[in-house]
Amino acid sequence: MEKKALKKYDKKQSNGLKEQNEYIPLVRKFEPDDNLVVQQIFYEGLMEMVPDTAFRGLRHHPETSRYIFPLAVISLVITKCWWVIGVLPASVMCLRYFYSRRVIHGYLRRAMNTDMGNIEKFYMKPPGSCFWVAVLEGKVVGTVAAVGQQEESGGAVVLQRMSVDQRYRKCGVGVALGRKVLEFAAHYGYSSVILGTTAYAPAAHRLYQRLGFCCVGVTNGYATPGGRQSLLEQIFYRVRHHHYSIDVQNISNGHQLQ
Repeated sequence: MEKKALKKYDKKQSNGLKEQNEYIPLVRKFEPDDNLVVQQIFYEGLMEMVPDTAFRGLRHHPETSRYIFPLAVISLVITKCWWVIGVLPASVMCLRYFYSRRVIHGYLRRAMNTDMGNIEKFYMKPPGSCFWVAVLEGKVVGTVAAVGQQEESGGAVVLQRMSVDQRYRKCGVGVALGRKVLEFAAHYGYSSVILGTTAYAPAAHRLYQRLGFCCVGVTNGYATPGGRQSLLEQIFYRVRHHHYSIDVQNISNGHQLQ
């Protein structure tokens, strides 16, 4: 189906060019020359999570807000300074940003020391795994990986490392990458595709829902790999881990999702 679609465009379309005011991203397998730009996209995507977790995530964790009022009262009684009431919330936000940045940097170091530091070894060589990049206007602008987990019931594919260059969002890149993983799972006979995300940005969840995923659970107080799990970190860095799943048994080999 993909080959037939590509025949509609001339050779230049393999670079993912714009046709009739619509972006046509090309999704292909990772190549060693893509390594630097892939790591850059991954890094920038993770760094966006810092303010997202520190600030947008605050309203999803009222338990953090409940610390502010009693601390403000205690500080006011001890110092008898009204300006403490204004300083304390600002201090809480700064601490949330500090610990969010520290944990996410720890996660980044962990990833670069494992799979993202050697994509060829972790994704391209093992059977049941793959790593793709999206190309648009001749540039690599997005990434996604699939890791198969075989079980008696058919097993599942884990969708991970999805990231899209911020300059090329809303161009269909994320949808194209997600569809590639679904086609991969259907082709190799897996029963489902699963993923997890700690993103609070609504756009990320809309993307998964558009692809047909359903949220099947939420883990509050998720321990992000790479974190130190200190007391202050547990107080000021709190995230929700959303679990998504989709049944791909009804997706025929090569079928293009709508």
